[in-house]
Amino acid sequence: MTHLSVEMLAADAAEPITTAGHAQLGIAVLAGIAVIVLLITKFKLHAFLSLIIGSLVLGAVAGAPLDKTIASFQAGLGTTVAGTGVLIALGAVLGRLLADSGGADRIVDTILAKAGRGAMPWAMVLIAGIVGLPIFFEVGIVLLVPVVLLVARRGNFSLMRIGIPALAGLSVMHGLIPPHPGPLAAIDAVGANLGVTLVLGVVVAVPTAIVAGPLFSRYAARWVDIRPPENLVPERTTDDLEKRPGFGVTVATVLLPVVMMLAKALVDIVVDDPEHPVQRLFDVIGSPLIALLTAVLVGMFTLGRAAGFTRGRIAATVEKSLGPIAGVLLIVGAGGGFKQTLVDAGVGQMILDLSKGWHISALLLAWLIAVTIRLATGSATVATISAAGLVAPLAAEMSTPHTALLVLAIGSGSLFFSHVNDAGFWLVKEYFGMNVGQTLKTWSVMETLISVVGIVCVLLLSLVL
Repeated sequence: MTHLSVEMLAADAAEPITTAGHAQLGIAVLAGIAVIVLLITKFKLHAFLSLIIGSLVLGAVAGAPLDKTIASFQAGLGTTVAGTGVLIALGAVLGRLLADSGGADRIVDTILAKAGRGAMPWAMVLIAGIVGLPIFFEVGIVLLVPVVLLVARRGNFSLMRIGIPALAGLSVMHGLIPPHPGPLAAIDAVGANLGVTLVLGVVVAVPTAIVAGPLFSRYAARWVDIRPPENLVPERTTDDLEKRPGFGVTVATVLLPVVMMLAKALVDIVVDDPEHPVQRLFDVIGSPLIALLTAVLVGMFTLGRAAGFTRGRIAATVEKSLGPIAGVLLIVGAGGGFKQTLVDAGVGQMILDLSKGWHISALLLAWLIAVTIRLATGSATVATISAAGLVAPLAAEMSTPHTALLVLAIGSGSLFFSHVNDAGFWLVKEYFGMNVGQTLKTWSVMETLISVVGIVCVLLLSLVL
């Protein structure tokens, strides 16, 4: 297991923007995070603006010149948007093509048609896992809620028996698997290998989704035994399409970028020579930008054209996909700016200095930091980016697999106990017609299970890698 040790060195060798001592830096970090939490929770200020103000407060309390603090924030914002912004945009386009073409519904209908009554919760977690791979959590909920409600009604299931597996599959994908914004930002912050993180993320995600989904849904259905309300069953938006893409080609399109990135990771392990022509070729093929761009271009034909879309409608679908992610991009970018302000202020080195001799797992420390920020802000993305910025120096002496596990530890922590300060909490509550207490006993407990099982799997993997 990776532990903090005296030999660990800081990842960033740049000159700090302040010469503040550890006590002052510690107060600055607490002040910056407290301001962000207060602005988001108390004053309902957008996370983008809150992160900017929190970064400025951090720099000011640390004693850094304002111009250097601003420069650090801008540099972090620019680097983060350049590294992850394009990938988030491409993922959004692919997700919109999947939804609007009826491809997502095709996956749902095909799996449900082959699943028996006993296998229905397992079918729902599988559907959510596949559909949720390229789609943001909120979009995934909107897509799957009609299916969940209809299946629960037609099969006379408790709503939680069907809904919890679907929510678990979506949430696990959102927190652990790139190209979702949180994992991408954490990978960028700690310098992890995307392909290795993807492989290990799947290894962690499968048992986590099973425990928090089909298995936990048995208990959730007893605690909150509700039936789907009549007025909450919406119509599926693609039911009026004359044709939809086939199941096989839809799944192949969704998995194409994953296969390309995994191929690169495999070639890196087998060839292990950066100058070898084969490895250089797969470095290009398996780069996240090329993999997602290829999937989008292929999806325009396999999804868009297969649904009978004209070129104009495909163009409109692409354009429609980009507007809703503006807020996500700004939050991720501002989170990168906050992270860089932390790094440049010397907070990473402070954590290294203070943690010498603690003998606590770096992975567990990263998880605990993410849990704390998640509980305070309610945002998984803010928790992921902030925690990644704080613990990035711990990755300096880590192996490639352990750096990937650091990302997954942060991602697991970022999902811990969603409650009333999380927009996702209210989204689930309203869609499933529950009260606050019922939502806490089902959705909130499920999120906590995902977080705890996730970190347990990460720590177990760290023992053998």
